Amino acid sequence: MKKLIQTIKNIFKIEELRTRILYTLALVLIYRLGSFIVLPGIDSAMIANSELAQKSSEGLMGLLNMFSGGAFGSASIFALGVMPYISASIVIQLLGVFVPYFRKMQMEGESGRRKMNQLTRFLTIAIICIQGPAYMATLHSQIPEAAFFAVHQLGWSNFWFNLVSTVILLGGTMFVMWLGERITDRGIGNGISIIIMIGIIARLPHALFAEVMTKFTGNGVGGPLLLIVELVILTLIFAAAIALVQAVRKVPVQYAKRVVGNKQYGGVRQYIPLKINAAGVMPIIFAQALMMLPMIFARFEATQGFAAAMSNYTGVWYNITFFILVVAFTYFYTAVTVNPTMMAEDMRKNGGFIPGVKPGKKTAEYLGSVMDRVTLPGSIFLGLIAILPAFAMMLGVNNQFASFYGGTSLLILVGVVLDTLQQIESHLLMRHYDGLMKTGRLTGRSGM
Repeated sequence: MKKLIQTIKNIFKIEELRTRILYTLALVLIYRLGSFIVLPGIDSAMIANSELAQKSSEGLMGLLNMFSGGAFGSASIFALGVMPYISASIVIQLLGVFVPYFRKMQMEGESGRRKMNQLTRFLTIAIICIQGPAYMATLHSQIPEAAFFAVHQLGWSNFWFNLVSTVILLGGTMFVMWLGERITDRGIGNGISIIIMIGIIARLPHALFAEVMTKFTGNGVGGPLLLIVELVILTLIFAAAIALVQAVRKVPVQYAKRVVGNKQYGGVRQYIPLKINAAGVMPIIFAQALMMLPMIFARFEATQGFAAAMSNYTGVWYNITFFILVVAFTYFYTAVTVNPTMMAEDMRKNGGFIPGVKPGKKTAEYLGSVMDRVTLPGSIFLGLIAILPAFAMMLGVNNQFASFYGGTSLLILVGVVLDTLQQIESHLLMRHYDGLMKTGRLTGRSGM
């Protein structure tokens, strides 16, 4: 404990690090304050008990509400949050794999990255122009019409009200993106990831309070003792998630000796760290989005049973299907993001080779086979984490609190916290202070 207190003091001794942390906290505060500002022309008092507030706690709407820190379910100006930007980033990333023009742009270095960032912003605006009216249609269907006092009391037409609200939602999302970029440039950690993490953490106190009240009011089984058991299990799950995020398979790489002038380069052995979970949380997000499709069949009488089975979050068929989809998407996203051929080519250009493996095609095949082997346990573990909240709900845990036992919430929290701590660790070690870990080997995840 004494060492921890001293480490915290050292963090605030470094002027640059202290400024970055305070700057990040200030922008996060601005974001949280903006999340409580309701769209102009809507009565906020009628939203709390509306259908929107109920449905935004589960399913795809629950996922969107989680990413926005509750802004989606409260009709806030930040209701769309960073989800349009994330969707645009995923599309641009996939285009970089399958479309030669975008692949070439990725290889242009800094100029190519600026072009892709600009295209991502334009695509974000296009997505908001679709999601904005869709969100307004959702509000009209799930909030009492009397709540729209701009229409019923001020005499606005529905068209103009929806148009102005869409523009406000567009401005809100772009402002959140700007906050994220400022945090990345002048703060600590990845800005967009931190904004998502803050939205998730903002739900934790309310969820924990609801679980505590359930156990202490006598409505729950087990009482306070069971609550302690739940917290211990949650701690162990967090530890397992940290192990999953940090786990790597080290592939040894030998570099040939080169003599340039009077200096000798190479001749050392290094390692390529292949992550067990290279796909991050994206397989769970893709699988959750796909699991919402059976809701379409609920309208037809012949397929209502199928839709009901696939909508039961604690049902056997739902969780089996969800697990298989997560495993499949893990392999797919890993294949898209990790390119063994490019890794082998870069290794050959730099005079590196894997001991016992021929450079070029054989190296690419070897890296591909290793990646396939390490992805299998990673995908199974990720699938188990994805369905853990369902098991928690079946054991009597409150629905809101159960979401922290696995799934997207858990992995984003763990990944972003590790990334941020890694940056703080780097600042401390550069100034010759003791790091947060004795080994100095704190590592984060490669991406969201």
